[in-house]
Amino acid sequence: MRAVRMTSPGVLEQVEVPTPTAGSGEVLLAVGAVGACHSDLHVLDAPPGLFPTPITLGHEIAGTVETVGAGVTGWSAGDRAAVYGIIGCGTCRACLRGRENQCRRVPPGGIGLSRDGGLAEYVAVPASRLLHVGDLDLIQAAPLTDAGLTPYHAIELARPALRPGTTCVVIGIGGLGHLAVQILVATTAVHIIAVDTSVAALDLATRMGAHHVVRADPEAVDRIREIVGPAPDGADVVIDCVGVDPTLTTARSVVATGGQLLLVGLGGGTLPVRPVADEPPTMPLETNVVIPFWGTRAELQELIALGRLGLVTADVQTFPLERAPEAYDLLRRGEIHGRAVIVP
Repeated sequence: MRAVRMTSPGVLEQVEVPTPTAGSGEVLLAVGAVGACHSDLHVLDAPPGLFPTPITLGHEIAGTVETVGAGVTGWSAGDRAAVYGIIGCGTCRACLRGRENQCRRVPPGGIGLSRDGGLAEYVAVPASRLLHVGDLDLIQAAPLTDAGLTPYHAIELARPALRPGTTCVVIGIGGLGHLAVQILVATTAVHIIAVDTSVAALDLATRMGAHHVVRADPEAVDRIREIVGPAPDGADVVIDCVGVDPTLTTARSVVATGGQLLLVGLGGGTLPVRPVADEPPTMPLETNVVIPFWGTRAELQELIALGRLGLVTADVQTFPLERAPEAYDLLRRGEIHGRAVIVP
């Protein structure tokens, strides 16, 4: 079969490999769609030895069951499924509570990260990683497994602060941010302010339901402050889907005293913390800073339900499998709107 693999650190190419088989407890999935994620770029750019090579990338996967392995129940050939990509240890306190994204015994990894993923015609996955998607388009289902699940999980963590009439700032209306806006619209009654450098992204945020859009430039903080009011008031929740120094500066400059800042993006920025009484604080007092990671299987099931109801729709650019390396190049250059989805 055809697969797009990291054949050595930093090298992504299409190759021919044997079609996998479904082992005990596994399902062989015919890949219908797989999202291209910034996390894959981190894998490609990682130092040698941090991730196995060669490896087939792709952790945002949806497809159709081809065959089932021994001991698998609840799945039959022809079933359509989304893949929950995290594989935890299954025995630590976090995993036992269904929070495999907080696994305390194995480093963050899973399908497409520590074992072969979905940038291929077929992928073998543990049956426990699958969720039924019903009639949801597989091209829509695939990005929900990370680009949708990550902001959904962040919003769940902030749910107590997202009361009707409160304000949430979403920074970065890309693959994650445009879905974050929709999830907020579908599940809360908050006032949404979308921030991005791109006019096209802000237009998308408006179509998705944002109440205000702000261009990310040197005056952005002042314009957001005109909406949320002066300190110590501000945004009740800020979701930074970029995570570089300028966006984190904006986030901490507009969050309210007692507010919540969720650092979702993996841009490599630094959030300074200086609780010194005789100097200007780096963040308001009582600010709760959280670094969400992916999400839980239960949250993905809820998000799929929103997708099936048409309340959350990914804005996608599709590419055939042979153009996957090109899609990642465009992603690296910031030239993808919404989410790039590879269709083998």
